[in-house]
Amino acid sequence: MATASTPIGLTKGAHVGISVADLDRSIAYYSALTGRDPVASGEMDSVAFGGSQGLSNARLRYATINLDNIGIDLIEFRDPVGEPTNGKANRPGSMHLCLQVDDFDAVYTRMKEAGYDFLGEDYTFTAGEVTPDSALGTQVAYFNDPDGTNLEIIAPKGGFAN
Repeated sequence: MATASTPIGLTKGAHVGISVADLDRSIAYYSALTGRDPVASGEMDSVAFGGSQGLSNARLRYATINLDNIGIDLIEFRDPVGEPTNGKANRPGSMHLCLQVDDFDAVYTRMKEAGYDFLGEDYTFTAGEVTPDSALGTQVAYFNDPDGTNLEIIAPKGGFAN
């Protein structure tokens, strides 16, 4: 097994895969959130593909929604069906998908008016909390998709820009 000190050099993301309970519900949610329709969708039933993921099979439905810089693969596993996770931010192994916005206040307000439930109030990073100091003023807010996947909107300043 490789150690954390073994350099590999992976520097570019292609997509994020999100397991969902109901593909149609998730397509509607992410299409509304992003303003984009799926660029690909379909079904798969493959023991070999399942094995590549450590599963006995992979009978699934999927859809891909492309953003400007990354794809979002939504995957509904039908066999084997998985258990829902508790993806709270402080749980080891949990992750979040961060979506960058230009006008934080306008997007945050529009999302609240549309009924998105944020996990807490929006937050702006202040002195002493972030490095580099050029990231001061970065605004963030967190929310969950229908399956509990952690999502974030961010208006980065300085050191937090992608």
